[in-house]
Amino acid sequence: MSLFTDPRWGEALGHLPDYLGNHVRVSLAALALGLAVSLPLAILTRNRPAPRGILLAFASIVQTVPGLALLALFYPLLLLAASVTLAWFGVSFSAFGFLPAMLALALYSMLPVLRNGITGLNGIDPALIEAAKGVGMTARQSLLIVELPLALPVMMAGIRTAAVWVIGTATLSTPIGQTSLGNYIFAGLQTQNWVFVLFGCLASALLALAVDQLLGLIENGLRHRSRLRSGLGAIGIAALVAATLVPTMGRPSSGYVVGAKTFAEQYVLSALMRDRLQAAGLSATARSGLGSSVIFQALKAGDIDLYVDYSGTLWANQLHRTDIKPRAELVAELKTALAKDKITLLGELGFENAYALVMPRRRAEALGIRTIADLSGHASTLSIAGDYEFFSRPEWAALQKAYGLPFRAQRQMQPDFMYAAVASGEVDVIAGYTSDGLIAKYDLVTLDDPRHAIPPYDAILLLAPKRAGDERLKAALQPLLGKIDIAIMREANLRASGNDANSSPDAVARWLWEQIARR
Repeated sequence: MSLFTDPRWGEALGHLPDYLGNHVRVSLAALALGLAVSLPLAILTRNRPAPRGILLAFASIVQTVPGLALLALFYPLLLLAASVTLAWFGVSFSAFGFLPAMLALALYSMLPVLRNGITGLNGIDPALIEAAKGVGMTARQSLLIVELPLALPVMMAGIRTAAVWVIGTATLSTPIGQTSLGNYIFAGLQTQNWVFVLFGCLASALLALAVDQLLGLIENGLRHRSRLRSGLGAIGIAALVAATLVPTMGRPSSGYVVGAKTFAEQYVLSALMRDRLQAAGLSATARSGLGSSVIFQALKAGDIDLYVDYSGTLWANQLHRTDIKPRAELVAELKTALAKDKITLLGELGFENAYALVMPRRRAEALGIRTIADLSGHASTLSIAGDYEFFSRPEWAALQKAYGLPFRAQRQMQPDFMYAAVASGEVDVIAGYTSDGLIAKYDLVTLDDPRHAIPPYDAILLLAPKRAGDERLKAALQPLLGKIDIAIMREANLRASGNDANSSPDAVARWLWEQIARR
């Protein structure tokens, strides 16, 4: 079966109305906000060198910040703002998804609009402005009747650039909770679904190209004073917006939102929980690809209703605890601490997905390495790879404190790629996950942790404060508690790492439920 006859193209097409509609919505809102701010500033500063220089320098600096970092920065800032408005005025707002994405993208749109706006206005022949004054026009009249119409073609070129930048960067808004065409790309990378990756890239590129061409038609009409061309471009933009937004705006909002982090196991578990809710007659949808801190804060704020986390992650990252306790004691203490934020720890799923240092079995045996303590004596000649979070997490600090581990090099990479990298010898050690089926697939070995630097990582199901008393929700999820052991989860994760129609999170979730139901 070739890539282009893969049945997953049909699955990707089924998500298109939702993903494309949300992508257009946030891009349109960001571009509108960027224009509303940038155009007046361009007009005000065009003849004022100092403010103009400061403004352009600020917009240029924004462009040097990676898109994903800029999007992520807005989330904690808005969380702080929401807490302040709640304390001072009794009014709060959601810092999840649409708002941080829109604000970050609006900032990204500013530079080309400002630069082309100032260039267009300052490029007008001074004799024309003098002529406008000579016939008695005020400065306002000269701006509206003479200067803006003459500068508009140049300004439109900046708007075209801004639109393409915004549409492209919007694909990075998935980790902060904004549904977009990036959902294809993030999900595809995590589950090795290259159909989704390709579909997301093509859809984003085609959308950007269509918008650019339609704006180009408007620009061409303005240059040649052709109302027909400008009108056709405007109608095309309106039709595109309507075609992408109308199908999603007519849908009822889902009753429950199931969150998922950025790796395959989470995609599978969120699909499993969504299916269980739907089987119980409850409307539900999954919101996937969220960062660890983002997803917890989203649950706390009620932006999502439930998700699976891991006891050690919450112990270290949310409670900031460095002491290690026995599994049952740690979960009980965690449950009490979460209850203070009115978050319900509904129960454990039955397996542990802990961080572990992993090596190829043959290499570990050759070096005589069975534990992390053994590894510490060889670390200076070895390289290690971890996921995007690992080296900034408390677990890595705890490992270094307990064992030293002065590795020759550290690398960050896509989680699934780490296993192939260590199996092929590109790196020597990886920070893997104990429930990952790829450990067996590549004949890898997890190193023991004799000093217990890494806490237990039991998979636990959390409910948002607003769902604490929701008995229908709890009843629908009850059949999952304690029923997923490490063997079945490893098999599910191994299936999810495949590259066919049966390896999609939905397909693996259905398989996983069949195994649970037999018990």
